Amino acid sequence: KDMASSMVGMMAMRTWIEPVVAGSQVASAFYDTALLLVVKNYYNQTNSTAPSHLLEDAQQKAVSNFYIIYNLVLGLTPLVSAYGLSKLGDRTHRKIPICLPLLGYLGSKTLLLLLILLGWPVEVMYGAAAFNGLTGGFTTLWAGIMALGSLGSSESKRSLRLIIIELVYGLAGFLGSMASGYLFVGFSDRYQEGTVLVCCSIACYAFCLLYSIFVLTVPKPAASCPDKVKSAEEVGGQLPEAAVTGSSHPTESSISTSVSPSKLIIILLFVAAILYDFAVVGAMNVLPLFLLREPLSWNAVEIGHGNAAGYLIFITSFLGVLVFSRYLRDITMIMIGVASFSAGILIMAFVQWTFLFYIARAVMLFALIPLPTIRSMLSKHVEGSSYGKVFVLLQLSLVTTGVVTSTVYNKIYQNTLDWYSGFCFLLSFLVGCLSLLPLSFVAIKQRSTTGSLEILTE
Repeated sequence: KDMASSMVGMMAMRTWIEPVVAGSQVASAFYDTALLLVVKNYYNQTNSTAPSHLLEDAQQKAVSNFYIIYNLVLGLTPLVSAYGLSKLGDRTHRKIPICLPLLGYLGSKTLLLLLILLGWPVEVMYGAAAFNGLTGGFTTLWAGIMALGSLGSSESKRSLRLIIIELVYGLAGFLGSMASGYLFVGFSDRYQEGTVLVCCSIACYAFCLLYSIFVLTVPKPAASCPDKVKSAEEVGGQLPEAAVTGSSHPTESSISTSVSPSKLIIILLFVAAILYDFAVVGAMNVLPLFLLREPLSWNAVEIGHGNAAGYLIFITSFLGVLVFSRYLRDITMIMIGVASFSAGILIMAFVQWTFLFYIARAVMLFALIPLPTIRSMLSKHVEGSSYGKVFVLLQLSLVTTGVVTSTVYNKIYQNTLDWYSGFCFLLSFLVGCLSLLPLSFVAIKQRSTTGSLEILTE
């Protein structure tokens, strides 16, 4: 009996996606710091003949232009493959949209190592970004992770389950960011700058890929309340094709009257997620550049500390969901998170000293709550067999928005650099406040529609 229990426990442990989340995020934190500083050093050498008073602004614009193209390639190429890979994962094997992107990460990060060792131009990283995107990239990987997390959790625990995954993601990013600056400069006397850091990133991605192939198993769908499942099917609260396949149960008129509130809420949640992501991605895109120039002028170690401070919101957001979920509805938690980010980014617009940066980060303590909670709400409208498609559609929407956002914000930052470098943060504050509008409509719809209330609340 004890042996049987231990075997069950071992099988349950093999369904944990957290090792992949942690390993890939540590690797990503290492890579992000390495890429930023390698690009900075490259353009610093390229512009070394420029007058000293013009060198900083020229470097800022060159790095910004690099990231505009890099983020465009990284964001647009997953549009080719992400939906197909996620749909294939839904139909055949859930590990496909996890393993293939990890393989792409491994290959693209190896190119950065070759760039450092062989002295290639930084434009090589555009090819690395394209390879990463064509194999699914973060878009497919994160949708696959969220699908596995949702599949093995009940509706009542799903918001908490997804925020736990985000917590592991954040803690790993915190540790990776704290170590990244030291690893970048710590071995520069024996190796080229960044070599050890990129090698550590590659090793982490290799571990994630091997774990996903040989250890990870797909969890069985968690049991749901039969009445709730039946109700969801009858109102047609799924994707359009799912509604068509279930049309033999109710009459056509009952579908047309029952499905509208559910579909409207799905649309509003998509709109809110896109607006909120626009605000967050835009601000976070220009933040590293903001930290490199006056008045802060941070070095590699300070940048690592600053990134680590940003990852602390994963802990505070997890604690927020842990407490709020007992007393508040999902939609209320989302609105608290949006308000937290908006207030923090407003303070960031006026940062002149290091301590004020950390105050702004502290105010953003619940900024992570909105997106995983929106995913949780969306998952309650679809069957488990469609999780991959729904999450990748949301992720593709966010990535497409992120590409546009990155380009727009980098151009705005360049044009406002001389007169007010914090203007982009003010813009993010306004867009963040705007995302509260569709969320307010969702809250009103939840209160007014009795049938939807049972499905949307835990």
